[in-house]
Amino acid sequence: MTNIDTAAPSLVGPDVVRINNVSKKFVVRKDNSLKERIVTLGRVGKRHREEFWALDGVSTTIAAGTTIGLIGHNGSGKSTLLKVIGGIIEPTSGTVERRGRLAALLELGAGFHPDLTGRENVFLNAAILGLSRAETEDQLEAILDFAGIGDFIDTQVKFYSSGMYVRLAFAVAVHTDPDLLLVDEVLAVGDEAFQRKCLDTIRRFQSEGRTIVLVTHSLGLVVEMCDRTVLLNRGKVVFDGEPVEAVAAFREILEERRVEHDAASTIPKTLPTARVLSATVSAVGSAPGRSIDPGADLSVTVKLRTDAPLDDWICALQIDNSTGQVVYGTTSRRLGKVLPTLTGEREVEFIIRDVRFGPGKYFINISLMNSAGVHLHDLPQSTSFNVPDYKLAVGTIYALPEFVDHG
Repeated sequence: MTNIDTAAPSLVGPDVVRINNVSKKFVVRKDNSLKERIVTLGRVGKRHREEFWALDGVSTTIAAGTTIGLIGHNGSGKSTLLKVIGGIIEPTSGTVERRGRLAALLELGAGFHPDLTGRENVFLNAAILGLSRAETEDQLEAILDFAGIGDFIDTQVKFYSSGMYVRLAFAVAVHTDPDLLLVDEVLAVGDEAFQRKCLDTIRRFQSEGRTIVLVTHSLGLVVEMCDRTVLLNRGKVVFDGEPVEAVAAFREILEERRVEHDAASTIPKTLPTARVLSATVSAVGSAPGRSIDPGADLSVTVKLRTDAPLDDWICALQIDNSTGQVVYGTTSRRLGKVLPTLTGEREVEFIIRDVRFGPGKYFINISLMNSAGVHLHDLPQSTSFNVPDYKLAVGTIYALPEFVDHG
């Protein structure tokens, strides 16, 4: 890990992090018990150890003042990359350059000593993050007020709940005046009010031009807060760009993994093979693929196929906005339809009258289920549509606003 002394000029600011062809290898031992390790002592054969490349040739840059999201399935290398950026672990090969004061929230309680009190750990953790004792004392009241753990500040942290850990760790990190803030999934811990306080702080950091790298499974948060998103899959960067496009690519990867898992499953499949082949969307009376204006009737045509007669089946539709939030959903059963036996290929249609979606992009997911709620097949993001921009308002619903001055 080296510091960046100079950076090439950029429209969004100089690079504060440069990641150059970084790879990280871990060795996973297969002899987990003490007895097994004694028996295999001195043996270095592959039967007792396995190499795992958590990162494989990762290269990217992070410009000052930007918020970068790192997404990917569990085991894709997100947290490993964040630790490499933070200098917690060294890469096996490649280099990482960075500059500026860094604060990292990577693991629950990282930097805390369990036998010290919360107050003592504030000074310890702040020192690790680069603050002098005098600087920490100046910030102490603000840190304690932000953490909001009351008298527990003078209790040993080994008695803290996971939420109290995160509150105190986050409070320290954001009061060290960092240029670069690294945040792992720790924000998933804590109550709703504290999560809101954390997000408000991150937004304030964004307005102040600080750089943030965020690892999260909340795809809505990625789209809402990030300027750019890096998608990792099996340790490699497979997408680096617009958050909405990254989220769409990630969902495709998740579906591919689900299909692979189902294909490799050894559990006997007793259900007939039934699939959602495709879906198209349009305004009623218009060609498919056009934008959908508020007030239009929405038509979604679905093609289904089964290799064996299927008596018990339900077709379901769900519409998500660009952040992954469900904005509408219905099923043939909710609509009171008793469907005849499904044989071969069939085309069905959902018509949604007088839709009032707000401006933006929407994704349609189609599912084929049985009456017990078992999903026979899903086709996520089977199609999508756009709603034109509306100059008078934003949001997920369309409504005509008025403003009256009663002064």
